[in-house]
Amino acid sequence: MSREADPASPLGVILAGGHNTRYHGKPKALEPVAGELIAVRAIRAMRDAADRVVLVANEPEIYRPLRLEMRPDARPGLGALGGIYTAVLWAEDAGRRGALVAACDMPFLSAGLLRRLAEGAQADEVIAPGSDSRRGLEPLCAFYGIDCRGPIEAAIARNDRRVISFYDDVNVRVLPTEEVASYGDPSVLFMNVNRPADRQRAEALAVEEGEGR
Repeated sequence: MSREADPASPLGVILAGGHNTRYHGKPKALEPVAGELIAVRAIRAMRDAADRVVLVANEPEIYRPLRLEMRPDARPGLGALGGIYTAVLWAEDAGRRGALVAACDMPFLSAGLLRRLAEGAQADEVIAPGSDSRRGLEPLCAFYGIDCRGPIEAAIARNDRRVISFYDDVNVRVLPTEEVASYGDPSVLFMNVNRPADRQRAEALAVEEGEGR
């Protein structure tokens, strides 16, 4: 461990491992919303919930300006599942109960919701916010206990790369959507900037929220 750990605090992990194909190959996390890089917005929210924030990124030279500790995927080529796996391994190395994970392309993450996800979180569970998505929850804004390592490795071994491939083998606690909504509109909280049009929409939402310059 690089520093003394507080096992009661999760390791805050920002995932930036995608290829940005829908953003013309540009690192979408380094695009601005309301005059601030999307990744910086996500990091700020995460720092309010975790005392140590790190970055999982496969192209460290691109994200070096963010000045975070970085690691590449422990098992390349697994997409978001590989990012979660790397986060869990890193949390274990750091002496934490688990990792509080968020995607780098969410400009409206709620610090309060992140704190709620980490509240009382145990090593043997996943805690995710409920949503109206097709999965009914948001796996890229969630807590993953270090005991998820074995089930994730089992999913990888059977070549199941779905981001929720291991959920049936761990304790999953889902925050009710009504509670999630107390932190903001879920369609805004979990908005991803995947395309230039998404960033334009995010800019408009930021103005609506009074963030316009």
